[in-house]
Amino acid sequence: MENGYLTSGQFAKMARVSVRTVRFYDKQNILKPSFVNESTGARYYTTKDLVKLQQILLYKYLGFSLDEIKELMVKAEDKNFMVDSLKLQQTLISDKIDQMQLVKKAVDETLVAYEEGQTIDWDKMLSIIDLTSMENSLNKQYQNANNVSARIKLHKLYSVNSAGWFPWIFSEMHLAPGMKILEVGCGNGALWTENINRIPKGKGTEIVLSDISGGMLQDARRNLDSLKKTISFKEFSCENIPYEDDHFDVVIANHILFYCENPENAAAEIRRVLKPGGVLYASTYGSRHMKEITELVKGFDDRIDLAARELYHIFGLDNGADILETSFENVEKVIYDDALLVDKAEPLLEYIMSCHGNQNQYIIDRYKEFRSFVEKKVSRDKGFRITKEAGYFKAY
Repeated sequence: MENGYLTSGQFAKMARVSVRTVRFYDKQNILKPSFVNESTGARYYTTKDLVKLQQILLYKYLGFSLDEIKELMVKAEDKNFMVDSLKLQQTLISDKIDQMQLVKKAVDETLVAYEEGQTIDWDKMLSIIDLTSMENSLNKQYQNANNVSARIKLHKLYSVNSAGWFPWIFSEMHLAPGMKILEVGCGNGALWTENINRIPKGKGTEIVLSDISGGMLQDARRNLDSLKKTISFKEFSCENIPYEDDHFDVVIANHILFYCENPENAAAEIRRVLKPGGVLYASTYGSRHMKEITELVKGFDDRIDLAARELYHIFGLDNGADILETSFENVEKVIYDDALLVDKAEPLLEYIMSCHGNQNQYIIDRYKEFRSFVEKKVSRDKGFRITKEAGYFKAY
């Protein structure tokens, strides 16, 4: 090691990989050297690059593709990325351990059946196939959790309204002991974790958290483990709710109806499971929500679209009442007064990279340039102000 730098060979030896592997990740723009001698072309690494290589190898071990690894590693220069990334990897590894224990149990039982001449339970064999094909869903779960975390973090750190979205909307619903409550599309359970001491309990109280994603439900279950006697978790779509008519006092659809194939059908299904006098709280946002971020990325490259489709066209503040009125007699709109004032580029960058659009296609290979572009914008304006246009509909 000279002046804190390692040659490619020294770096590969320290990391216990081949020089060919190091060169491959360099060529793929996944792990670039910290320094390149322009006259000789020699490439040098630092011990900090070992941490990045550890991330790459762990992602590979967990079954991520090269393209997925490249997307995940583009943020590796950012200060808090490694900590957040390692925590989420820790969770994913725990999930994989649980998954493999189930696979082992199923294989062990099938082996015993073979050895003892018993009839083979073919349903159990199919369950092994299902479990061993879960790898892609676990990877998707990790990426979804990473993206959700980035979006929540930006709002949590920089919202002008000190109340906070989740405490505010929780207060608006006036939940009480004895109520039967359903949240559709609960995600990681943030509504409840941020109001942990205000969750109603007591005789007759029933709280069901549902999501179409088993991975998200698993995150919610883990985050709310201390309340497992109070809250139940079920996997289903809000367009097909497996409960009888007139069951719930309250249904919560927090930023979820715009993901439905048919929001009118979802509204009708929710109305069906609500008791007479029951209430739906359905939150969403409007066309001006976070518009400055869209303008920012367009200023860097006008080909970037942060959303594959504008969700507020499906169910937003402008058309949500019309959709809900197909199933509910009364619909009221309540706006949450807030904005973001961002004074650091890092969480803003994380938010942008977490979006569901095509930004990775145009940013990944120019990430350092893009980061500099965002840093200058935040610094020049002494805080980057972002419009928030969100609220909820109360339907009954």
